[in-house]
Amino acid sequence: MNFTAIDFETANGKRNSACSLGLVKVENGVIVDSREWLISPPEMYFHPINVSIHGITEDDVANQPSFNYIWDEVEDYLQDSMVIAHNASFDVSVLRACLETYGIPNPDFDYMCTVQISKNLWPSMPNHKLNTLAHLFDIPLKHHDALEDTLACAKIAIKACESISAKNMNDLANEIKIKPGKVFNGGYQSPKKYK
Repeated sequence: MNFTAIDFETANGKRNSACSLGLVKVENGVIVDSREWLISPPEMYFHPINVSIHGITEDDVANQPSFNYIWDEVEDYLQDSMVIAHNASFDVSVLRACLETYGIPNPDFDYMCTVQISKNLWPSMPNHKLNTLAHLFDIPLKHHDALEDTLACAKIAIKACESISAKNMNDLANEIKIKPGKVFNGGYQSPKKYK
């Protein structure tokens, strides 16, 4: 099973305000690479609520690159990959907003959400939050750290595949009747449940 897990943290309520990004590459069911970037958002405004969640401040990113300067590295992880995120609608919207801000075309990739996956595989859980799933599966987690969240998301996706003997994320999607979402140059489609 091969995929890339992704997680963004944002400086404020604007989707293009990414201030941290974590990526984890999984090949044959094994984590083979992980990266984390601090990012200087286009507007240097950090809302106190966001700071209280992730602890990243203006000072932390003052000398960091903006999203467009890290894009070439990031794109290598995403292009033509299956991308996994916990609450994927948020992370995909942040990615798309950052790309739009800098006039960069969307890459092509399919994506799935571990919230949606967990609701289908483990419906009796009290909730499907990342920290709840991490605790259930004994996955260490420093929540709202982009790399830590991405590592936990990747491990949950691996656990999901293993739990039903799925060979890859597409097998998992077929088994739980979810059509993966798509991001492509010019748009996107959200993952859809089918009967």
